[in-house]
Amino acid sequence: MASDPLQSGDIELIAASLRADISDIAVFVETLAVKLEDALPGHVEVDRARQGLRGPKLVRRIMLDAGGERLELRHQPGRSGASSIETLRAHVSGGIVLKTETIGIDDWLVSVAAAVSAEANQSERVRQALERLLLGR
Repeated sequence: MASDPLQSGDIELIAASLRADISDIAVFVETLAVKLEDALPGHVEVDRARQGLRGPKLVRRIMLDAGGERLELRHQPGRSGASSIETLRAHVSGGIVLKTETIGIDDWLVSVAAAVSAEANQSERVRQALERLLLGR
């Protein structure tokens, strides 16, 4: 019988679930924003803006407050469908950003997964959201 990923604290499994849609950056960013808003309301800030006058609102930035870290993804949608992302980790103390560094998407996703897992250990609602994320419910 497979172990419960929430009990085993399998951060890599959570990160893999978040990473699942990365082949299309625009879809990945939109899906990730929805998953994180569902799992961590109050800890995640998502900025959306229209591209053009009548275009849909697209995610421009995802920011997750994870205690002493602030994890940020900046998305630049491209006109021809090509998008780019930048992922950052900031060390925060007392609301003051001490250091910001650009990190790779894989490291960023592992940090996000660790934050979600830590919050799931303290909140039943987050635990249920994480189960939906992992099990596709």
